[in-house]
Formats: sequence, structure tokens, C-alpha cells
Amino acid sequence: MKKVVLGVVYALIALLVVFMGGAYVLPGEAVVERRITIAAPPDKVFAIAADLKRFRELSPWAEVDPGLHYTFEGPEIGIGQKMSWTSDNPQLGSGSQTVVDYQPNKRFATTLDFGGMGDAVAYLDFSAIADETRVTWGFKTLLRNPLERWMGLLYDRTFGPDNEKGLARLKALAEK
Repeated sequence: MKKVVLGVVYALIALLVVFMGGAYVLPGEAVVERRITIAAPPDKVFAIAADLKRFRELSPWAEVDPGLHYTFEGPEIGIGQKMSWTSDNPQLGSGSQTVVDYQPNKRFATTLDFGGMGDAVAYLDFSAIADETRVTWGFKTLLRNPLERWMGLLYDRTFGPDNEKGLARLKALAEK
């Protein structure tokens, strides 16, 4: 009996060592990107995507909670524009995003603050291709501890489809 208990303890210690050691072999940052080509000029696409007041129109998360509440502060558009959200749905929670990079028709980036769940950077890059616009929607976050590093392996499968939905909505709006 004593050998069995000791074997279980050693196995748990070995698993802990593998979990902790393996985490530091994994990337320290998660990056998720999706791209789409939209049959509209960059200025039209940028005008829709780079205004946080229009975010609900492309947000794949707005359908999760129709009661999602937004508030805005700062300038109407550009660096410093801030959107905060609150939801009773634990999947969405509360947080904010603030514009930190605003290069008309080229790049739009925000810092995302998910409260106790961490922070990230979301960005949209725009490039003209003939009469169309190539849009890349990206998400980056630091993975600060072993659990976050293991969870980072799931980010592409978790957030990638949301970015695809948002880009499809942006395409539909811009091509109207």
C-alpha cells in the first residue's frame, strides 16, 4: 500500500515538473490573425472599422448578449477614443478598449482591458490591392504564467473564428 501511495506522489510530482517546465518552452505571447479581401476602397473600410461607436455592427460578441451595454469617452474618433462594455454574461464580462494607434486607411489598434482577466492588443491593418482592401484583424496578448502559456495553445481556435465572423460582417457593410 505504501508503495502505491509513494508511486502516485512521484507521478504527481513528475506531472507538475512537466507542466511547469513545458510551459516555459511554449511561446510567451499569443497571436491570432485572420485576413479578408473586401471589394471597397481602404477609406470606406477604415471609416467603418476604425470607429468604436460602430463596433457593435461588426462585433461577433454582440450577438452573445443582446443586452450588452456600451459607453464611450474621449474623442469622437482617433487615439484616445475609448469604449467600455458591461454584460451580465460571464462569457463577455466587463472591460474596455482604447484606441492607441490610428493611421487613416492603414492601421487601427486598441488596447483591450478585460479587468481581472488580463489585457491584450487588437489591431486592424488595411492595404490597398487594386480596387479592393486587404484587412488583417489581429489579437496579441502576453502569456505571463504557466497556465496562460498552456491556454495560449487554444487561442487561435478560440478567437480565430470570432475574427472571421467580424471580418465577414465588415465585408458585408463595406460592400453595400
